[in-house]
Amino acid sequence: MRLDKFISNCTGLTRSQATKVIRQGRVLVNGELCKQGAQQLAAADRVALDDNELSLPGPRYLVLHKPAGYVCSSDDPEHPTVMMLLDEPALEKLNPVGRLDLDTTGLLLITDDGQWLHRITSPKHHVAKTYRVWLADPISADAAVQFAEGVLLRGEKDPTLPAELEVIAEREALLTIHEGRYHQVKRMFASLGNKVVRLHREKIGDFQLPEDLATGEYRLLTEAEKDQVQIKGK
Repeated sequence: MRLDKFISNCTGLTRSQATKVIRQGRVLVNGELCKQGAQQLAAADRVALDDNELSLPGPRYLVLHKPAGYVCSSDDPEHPTVMMLLDEPALEKLNPVGRLDLDTTGLLLITDDGQWLHRITSPKHHVAKTYRVWLADPISADAAVQFAEGVLLRGEKDPTLPAELEVIAEREALLTIHEGRYHQVKRMFASLGNKVVRLHREKIGDFQLPEDLATGEYRLLTEAEKDQVQIKGK
C-alpha cells in the first residue's frame, strides 16, 4: 500500500491532506523521515505521524440512534444521510446494516465487516427485529393471529414469515419480524387496513437500543452486544 493511502485510511485525512503532512516532514517510516507519498509499505513497516504510530482500523461495529429525516445511505442528493452523523476515519468503508426508512427512528447498526453485515441481513438467517409501532386506527382484535400465521403483502407471491405482535395500547404495539422486506412493517399493517404513523426500531436479535444513547448519537458495540445482535438469528 502507498504511504499516502495508508495515512489516509488510518486517520481519515484525504489523500491530498496525507500528501501534505508527508511533505511537511511529519511522517516517519521505521524511524526514518519519509517525504514520498508514493512509497510502498511492507506489512512489517511502522509508520508514525507526529511521533504517534499509526495502524489501520480493525473491523468496527457501531450502534446509532437514528433520527427521523436521515436516509440509510452513504450519499443522497435530496436528504442528509446517517453517515453524516459519524466522526470516523475511513468513513467510506462503513455501511449501514440494513435500512430504515427516512421517517423511521431507532436502532441502526453500522460496520465495515461485510461478513457480519451479511449474517444479520441475509433472509436465510431470520435475525429478529423488533419495532414499536404507532397506528392511525385501533389495532384489530385478530391482528396478532394474522401476523402469527403470515400475511400476504400486496404484489408478492409468498406470505410473510410468522411475526409476533404485542399490543401495548389501542394504537400502539411491538412487532417482531424475522425478515426484511421492503417497507415490511408498514405493508403488514396496510394489509389489515391500518396505517403506520410512526415507527421506531428497538431491538435486533437480543440487542436493545441503549437507553442512554440520545437521538443522533452513536458508539462502539461491546463484544457482548455483538453476540446479542445475532442470538435470535442462530
